[in-house]
Amino acid sequence: MEKCQFGLVLLLVLCAVLPAEAQPPNVIHRYRNFLNQHVYIDMTERKCTSEIYKRKITDGNTNNCKEVNTFIKANSNLVKAVCGKATRNYTSGQPFTVVTCKLHSGERRPRCDYGKKGHQSTRYINISCDQGWPVHYIEDHIL
Repeated sequence: MEKCQFGLVLLLVLCAVLPAEAQPPNVIHRYRNFLNQHVYIDMTERKCTSEIYKRKITDGNTNNCKEVNTFIKANSNLVKAVCGKATRNYTSGQPFTVVTCKLHSGERRPRCDYGKKGHQSTRYINISCDQGWPVHYIEDHIL
């Protein structure tokens, strides 16, 4: 009986520690970049400049300020669920709350200023997926 209990405890610990689904090696960097740029459950309209600065978000591989950046107010599991298991572009079946930040002034990091306030709205999101993992934010659709 003790061995059975030990085995059950060990199984529960492993389930808690190990990810349910490992990211493919060729997707890890793109997925983490997507999360950094676009997923933040606690994002508010007033955090645009500070979050974009803190997360070092720029326009591609340059040091140029990004004109527009959208944050999805959800946890990563909800956003990942939009992808399902396949690889292609997906539009969410459910709306998400998003905060859209538009560049107010500045050309190069760290002088990117997104003004006093972004814009919060509820939208369907459209993302690109690779092997079931979100890797690129394409656009959103106003409800």
